[in-house]
Amino acid sequence: MDYHEAAGFLFDLRRFSVKPGTERVAALLDRLGNPEDDVPFVQVAGSNGKGSTARMTESILREAGLSVGLYTSPHLSALAERIRVDGLQMTEDAITGFVEEAKSWLVERAAAGEPLTFFEVVTAMAVREFARRDVDVAVLEVGLGGEYDATSAVTPVATAVTNVSLEHTAVLGDTIGEIARTKSRIAEPGAPFVTACEGEALDVVREVAGEAGAPVATVAGAGSDRDADGEGDADADSDGDDAPALSVAYDGRVSPTDAEVTLAGEVAGTYRIPLVGDHQATNAGVAVALARRTAAAVADDGESGGTEADPLPESAVRDGLARATWPGRFEVVDTAPLTVLDGAHNPAACRTLAGTLAEYDYDDLHLAYAAMHDKDHAGAASALPDAASAVTCRPALDRAEDPEVLAVALRDAGVDEVTVGDDVAAALDAAVARADPDDCVLLVGSLFAVAEARAARLRTVTPRSVGGAGGRDGSDRGAAARRALDAAGVPPDAAAARADGIDHRVLTLRLRGDRAERLAAAVRAVGGDAAIGGLGAGEGRVPGGEQVPITLGATVEEYRELLGRLRARESEGLAGVAIDIADRLGLGEGDLITERGPDSAPDYPWTDGTAVMGVLNVTPDSFHDGGRHEALADAVAGAERMVEAGVDVVDVGGESTRPGAEPVPVAEEIDRVVPTVEAVQSVPAVADGDVLISVDTRKADVAEAALEAGADVINDVTGLEDPAMREVVAEADCPVVVMHSLDAPVDPTNDPEYDDVVSDVISALRERLALADTAGIDRDRVIVDPGLGFGKSAAEAFELLDRVGEFAALDCPVLIGHSHKSMFGGVGRDPDDREHATVAATALAADRGADLVRVHDAAENRAAVDVAAAVNGALREDGTDVPGE
Repeated sequence: MDYHEAAGFLFDLRRFSVKPGTERVAALLDRLGNPEDDVPFVQVAGSNGKGSTARMTESILREAGLSVGLYTSPHLSALAERIRVDGLQMTEDAITGFVEEAKSWLVERAAAGEPLTFFEVVTAMAVREFARRDVDVAVLEVGLGGEYDATSAVTPVATAVTNVSLEHTAVLGDTIGEIARTKSRIAEPGAPFVTACEGEALDVVREVAGEAGAPVATVAGAGSDRDADGEGDADADSDGDDAPALSVAYDGRVSPTDAEVTLAGEVAGTYRIPLVGDHQATNAGVAVALARRTAAAVADDGESGGTEADPLPESAVRDGLARATWPGRFEVVDTAPLTVLDGAHNPAACRTLAGTLAEYDYDDLHLAYAAMHDKDHAGAASALPDAASAVTCRPALDRAEDPEVLAVALRDAGVDEVTVGDDVAAALDAAVARADPDDCVLLVGSLFAVAEARAARLRTVTPRSVGGAGGRDGSDRGAAARRALDAAGVPPDAAAARADGIDHRVLTLRLRGDRAERLAAAVRAVGGDAAIGGLGAGEGRVPGGEQVPITLGATVEEYRELLGRLRARESEGLAGVAIDIADRLGLGEGDLITERGPDSAPDYPWTDGTAVMGVLNVTPDSFHDGGRHEALADAVAGAERMVEAGVDVVDVGGESTRPGAEPVPVAEEIDRVVPTVEAVQSVPAVADGDVLISVDTRKADVAEAALEAGADVINDVTGLEDPAMREVVAEADCPVVVMHSLDAPVDPTNDPEYDDVVSDVISALRERLALADTAGIDRDRVIVDPGLGFGKSAAEAFELLDRVGEFAALDCPVLIGHSHKSMFGGVGRDPDDREHATVAATALAADRGADLVRVHDAAENRAAVDVAAAVNGALREDGTDVPGE
């Protein structure tokens, strides 16, 4: 079975109507061997905010050192997003394996008149995946209600109801009390129950949880007049006392994307969250209370360290909250004009959104609006802030409302200038075009619309090499093309059939299914070829909104003709795709291949050719050179040797990220790094600016101190995960290395799974670059690092090395950090015998287009870079294509 068959089968289950009850999903889990018995689960229900709360809870638990699964809905661009383990989404292979195991039983049930719904089956798939991956705990966002939701087929160790408002009244009940009763029936005997409900809803929650024997801990949300008791009793209010376990104060925005909250009670302090609005402050309080109780429950089961009195270190709360980004939920994607994407789709959510938007200073508001046909358009439109203009649009979904109908609702709500549109991305572009830099643009009404807008803004056109595997003459181009198609999710039979046509300049990108089909037809019409992978690989219609990979192969002349045709068919939503393809190929208006990048781009050592970054660790415990440069005099001498050997950058590190390394306190790391940075500036080439100083740190305070001491570059192994680090770098306007990593220090027990490691890492880095853009970091100063050795096997590390050229999709220089790493164990090299393997990999990296290599042995690797440059220079003079170009 191929992935497109498996995913198509799952999406086809959407035709079955939802039925209350957990019996069907429980029967499927029984068929699968009851995987729910092997994992501690947490359920998060609520009318609004349950997804954000689940994400923050998961992030806190991960920062506490637990392996955590996360199940949320809906997804933005791909089914696998709903199911994540330690931040990585479920692979297509794993989805296919599940369907292969469950399909025959599901078909039999459907034939017997007892079909399972899409949500029920995907929930079971999540449960099975979490058991298969042996997570320490899994956080489940409840779909609808609580008592009869598919997620209630598990027995949770902790539960939460964020809040209750009138929603889905035909299913859940006509009053707040009835809805609260349905949602709170996720309560489990002995399992802690956390809620931020108030008034009648809170009374019902306490009643239901009390009947179930679940101890209740309440969170007094931002704006509440309830205070936590001074003693911080974790369950102070479980017997009816009004004192909450936590009180939350919302301190307001601290950046365009982040806010601060102050907690009082069992946890006390001020914390940063990457979610703006007092409702998100309340969600953060629920997440903290829930994470504490979950960690204690897991510890009681012997799965983790910690105590009931102090189940979470303060650092886990701080870092977990700060790093819990949640795309599509009041997501700021630009600041001039302020551009916000939000999936608010009911009046209550729109009122909350309006309150959050009021925290920003802007002149006029311009809307892009889409909604599903079963929503309260009049109520939602009336709840939004006053707008100067609006463009209506329609996501690619059968349930999407007619833009004409939405236009009427907006006019009735008082918006005078309303334009009826269709394509979501085009509508957002139109709204942005109307706006001045001091205005605000808001895309709102549906997460499906948010997904389409994000996909267009983050679209990445990736170059693929199909000429290198068989030598420079391209003698095995067909095999290389098949590998490229396989990486893009094209089934083997289709890849074999299309491989001969996928040649010349090969590009891959992801598009909505219908647009991928139109683009493929257009490429073939001009003489090129195309293959669609993933869910689009089959003959059937791709479910609305799903993004699928498409691989294009054509000559430059064929691409020129293609771009002209696409620009002429703007109404089909492919004009933006034409711009992206032209940009990737460097096809300018003059119909020639042009050099990429603005003339004003800064000049750095890596701007022209591969630069060498020398590693100068001033630590006692780094994996290769620990202790060698710990003394200040030794560090300066080491820098002098590197400069003499020809390095372009000296990278100073004050904390080891090797497996098992202990984190270094900020003050201690500063004491190691700052004197070294100051002393190394005495080296003449550094003093003259010919050699730059980089500092390898994941801490914003260390980066700030190092920059003040004279450092030129920040090298962040966590990829700007910390919003404070983004602000430091933006303020300094300095170069920064953004690395892909799952854990730092490296966790050797973490065994992540990728669909295609190169594509997955590019996608993850693209999200980080979007955060950097919003923070004001100049893209011309960003370097990306695929993170060899950080959550990748040896085979995956070599794959990243081989396909360095594909990272050109990110429009940033690429750093390869491979020196003496465990990947060389895959070719039989022990830790003390990796110098020559490192040099060989350096030559390959430079040959394939790496802009920097980070190494310990400067002279040897400088020579490898120079040889690669000489070979490639000779090839250019000979007119032969060079890999990576």
